[in-house]
Amino acid sequence: MVQRGTTRLDASFAALSDATRRGVVEQLGRSDASITDLAERFQMTLTGMRKHVGVLERAGLVSTKKVGRVRTCQLGPRRLEEETAWLERYRRRWDERFDELDRVVDELTRKEKSDERRNRK
Repeated sequence: MVQRGTTRLDASFAALSDATRRGVVEQLGRSDASITDLAERFQMTLTGMRKHVGVLERAGLVSTKKVGRVRTCQLGPRRLEEETAWLERYRRRWDERFDELDRVVDELTRKEKSDERRNRK
């Protein structure tokens, strides 16, 4: 059984797995832009950019609004709280593991120095 949160995480990380889409999110963080502007900025076709924006839109990371013939993109309503919390849990786990590794290395270094002192005498 797939949980809703997992599905959202999957959609977010899949959308952000592409460098162009990450660039689009970064650009939209600075200012709204039309699909045409984004396509020019990333040197791609309108069709290609529409596909990228569609992936971001389905993930809730970008929203679009059509006024006349221009489709304007802006950051979506999602603020990535779930994704941030997920990443933070794993960051804490890695920090704990690295802290433990630091303790082991420090202990081995102290032991090695102590052994060197004993061998000199």
